[in-house]
Amino acid sequence: MNGRMKKIMVLGGYGNFGKRIVENLAGIEGITIFIAGRSLSKSSALVENLKGSALASVEPLVVDIFADDFKAQLSAVSPYLVIHTSGPFQGQDYRVPKACIECGAHYIDLADDRRFVCDIGVLDQQAKDKNVLIVSGASSVPGLSSAVVEHYQDQFSVLESIDLSIAPGNKAERGLATVKAILSYTGHPLNVFKGGRWQDVYGWMDSKVNDFSGFVGKRHLANVDVPDLELFPGRYGVTQQVSFQAGLELPILHLTMVGMAYLSKVGLVKSWAPLSKAIVGTSNVFLPFGSDKGAMEVLIKGKNIDGNAKEVKWVLYAPKGNGPYIPTLSTIILARKLLNIDGHSSQQETGAMPCVGLIELNEFKNDFEALDIHFEEKVISKGEARDT
Repeated sequence: MNGRMKKIMVLGGYGNFGKRIVENLAGIEGITIFIAGRSLSKSSALVENLKGSALASVEPLVVDIFADDFKAQLSAVSPYLVIHTSGPFQGQDYRVPKACIECGAHYIDLADDRRFVCDIGVLDQQAKDKNVLIVSGASSVPGLSSAVVEHYQDQFSVLESIDLSIAPGNKAERGLATVKAILSYTGHPLNVFKGGRWQDVYGWMDSKVNDFSGFVGKRHLANVDVPDLELFPGRYGVTQQVSFQAGLELPILHLTMVGMAYLSKVGLVKSWAPLSKAIVGTSNVFLPFGSDKGAMEVLIKGKNIDGNAKEVKWVLYAPKGNGPYIPTLSTIILARKLLNIDGHSSQQETGAMPCVGLIELNEFKNDFEALDIHFEEKVISKGEARDT
């Protein structure tokens, strides 16, 4: 199958992340992109917006992933690749990737749900039998975060801790699915590798302030549940800790979430997820405040090859409201590799797996530059610091 014949279906293609993926892939000539979802009006509106700029053929498509005839809808299109952005993934089963396997389509999703991403390997043999690639978690985590860790891991003889954090700007677009996913575990126990053993912490608690430096500065952070917490300790042989925290730029919003987490922890509120729409609406009142600047940090500590203490701090800076593009980049890069576009080597691997170790850090370079996103690294070894 050559590039001119390939069809891409983006489920949730008019959503917060889906539309950014569509807009990027629409610059590829000779493919057809189906903007799929339950709303024909939203899908058609995005198609209309892309008229005149898209090199790809872009078409609206009504698809409901929860419909009984979803597999038939998929088969009727016969896509080469399905990109699943229709979260939240908490509570979803594998009906979408299973349907893709049965239809012989490659599959990529932006799932952030720990169980969904970490257990995707149950479909590995089925995917290999059909010669397709099924990738879950092609997002900031674990797609980009694992690329950072793998870029530096050979500089360590022992990895003691990996601490990850993300701080979006307050003016960044709030995706309802993302908010609902976070609220589903706010105040609930999360099993993490800490102090050299597995133990529970609580979602959106253990609040602290982290200095990201640069134009982002200090931000509040709290515990967030991501697949990395389960995948990284074993994969990288971490001896002490893997942590992940995120936060809201405005202290009033962040600390309100911490309070909500406490109410859930003590059992006064079972789950905040049913109030997602109201909470997003309330938070939007604060959109005029804060900034559109965000950051992501990966802090790796351990021993260097000589056995001396070593630390690497990698910080990604996103200005101009471009932070929400970052979760889409792993998916975009993998899609281009599958399509063998723009010099990306063709992705030959098959099977079902989390998005860990599938993308090298330098493969993000062009997309970072296009979005005016940059990163800085600070390496401390033998008491000497080096910034680049």
